[in-house]
Amino acid sequence: MQIIFDIPEDLAAHLIPTGQDPARSALEALALEGYRSRRLTESQVRRMLGYETRMQVHTLLNAHEVSLDYPIEHLQQDIDASDAFIHSQPQLLEQGR
Repeated sequence: MQIIFDIPEDLAAHLIPTGQDPARSALEALALEGYRSRRLTESQVRRMLGYETRMQVHTLLNAHEVSLDYPIEHLQQDIDASDAFIHSQPQLLEQGR
C-alpha cells in the first residue's frame, strides 16, 4: 500500500532528522508506533521496514527508546535452550570451571 500526505515545511523540519529521507522517517515512525501499541509484532515491523534480521529491529527500537516486548515465558525458553546447549557441549562445561 502506498500512502501520500503533505506536511507543512516548518513542521517537517521538526519531525524529520536532518539528512534523513522523509518517506523512510514516516515509515519508521509508523512501524514504531504500531509496535509500541502492540498492533504490530516484531516480525511485522521487520517485514514492513525490509529488514533481514530481528537484530535490526532491536537496534531501531533501542534507538527510539521503545522497549522490546519480551515476555517472561520467552526468557525462560531462552534460558532452557541455553542450558541444554551448554550441557550438550562438554568442552564448554570444562571451560566454566
